Amino acid sequence: MSGCRGPAPVEREPSRQARQPDDLPIAVIGAGPIGLAAAAHLTERGLDFVVLEAGERAGASIAQWGHVRLFSPWTYDIDPAARRLLEADGWSAPDPDWLPTGAELIDCYLAPLAKLFGDRIRTGAKVTAISRLGYDRVRTAGREQAPFLIRLADGGELHARAVIDASGTYATPNVLGASGLPAHGEADAGDLIDHALPDVLGADRDRYEGRHVLVIGAGHSAATTLLGLAELEDTSITWAIRASSAARTYGGGEADALPARGTLGTRLHAHVDSGRIRLLTGFFTHAIEREGTRARVISRTPSGHEQSVLADRIVAATGYRPDHTIAAELRLDLDPVLGSTRALAPLIDPNQHSCGTVPPHGADELAHPEPGYYAIGVKSYGRAPTFLLATGYEQARSVVAALAGDREAARNVQLDLPETGVCSSSLAEAQEQRVSLSAGIGGTPLPLATSQGGCCG
Repeated sequence: MSGCRGPAPVEREPSRQARQPDDLPIAVIGAGPIGLAAAAHLTERGLDFVVLEAGERAGASIAQWGHVRLFSPWTYDIDPAARRLLEADGWSAPDPDWLPTGAELIDCYLAPLAKLFGDRIRTGAKVTAISRLGYDRVRTAGREQAPFLIRLADGGELHARAVIDASGTYATPNVLGASGLPAHGEADAGDLIDHALPDVLGADRDRYEGRHVLVIGAGHSAATTLLGLAELEDTSITWAIRASSAARTYGGGEADALPARGTLGTRLHAHVDSGRIRLLTGFFTHAIEREGTRARVISRTPSGHEQSVLADRIVAATGYRPDHTIAAELRLDLDPVLGSTRALAPLIDPNQHSCGTVPPHGADELAHPEPGYYAIGVKSYGRAPTFLLATGYEQARSVVAALAGDREAARNVQLDLPETGVCSSSLAEAQEQRVSLSAGIGGTPLPLATSQGGCCG
């Protein structure tokens, strides 16, 4: 973004600024939809803030899959506070029933919103660590009065009175190994493996056309890629999942409250039934062996049964997981299974909830033992695949209210989510889906033909 400046290093000696944390800004990590929603609520509350974005533009991660459409229409994709700020600036909202592509989400919403915040958004500012100034994780006395210390990849540091971590999960994709460990040989075959949502009908077409492609994963990102590959007539497609059937991926069909999401599963099911896509169930990726320019992917079940697939390219649609290492010196209370906060875990447990049945939650459930630090958005959900954008927006509103001292508003959390038959799963199946990329932005992308006309008003 033109006109943005990099963060200036702070003084190495204690300063007046450091001794008065209430005078410091709130740091928001990530300029994606949830981070910018937090910025919008901070603006309405009159709280000073800075947004630290690792990429070179707002929505940098989304730009990498800008070619696909969300299954969520615009009505679910715009934060209320952001809408108010944009409309006050003369912005016209897109058609609420339109399914935006990732590129449209940026161009029609995130870029105009980011422009309102000016140089409060700092691009190219990758956060590598968060701590308390002068305090490691062990030291307690006076801890809450110390400002947060945020260190950046370029060596710069800045102080903040609070931290809202909306950095997402896109930078930490899961491995292919079925046990959560890299498959044997996975690193050596890295040049033959692509992560979720390659542009198979556009920029990446040459890598897939006329080849045998193996797609591994049972989430919506896998379904999106499979539907794109099915349009390449000379491409042979194998789809491998750990489950005994693909019923969960096919989902609710016509019963789904988001019709585009139901269509995703219906179309995929038809391709499998017709033989266009070969489905392998009970596939537990164990090893990858190179055979010239191809790779043999070997499955070994817990009982020892083996099967293998020889492919030209592999798409690892196994999703993403949160990286909490930047907060290693903060006091976090993470659920041992999901990696969310302990209070949030039972509310998003995929054994009990789908995306549309997650109960309202906010600052209280997102709080850690480290006062002033909150992870929001898909990162807050850990490995639970039950996140939607609307959920993240309400998280942002509640957390900002708490930081503003408005406890009543922080606790008055409300969610109006579309019921869905496709994102419920058992915990074991959730590990298979591994929090697909789509969950990170609140609606699974799927390749639908572009409608006539634009999305921006």
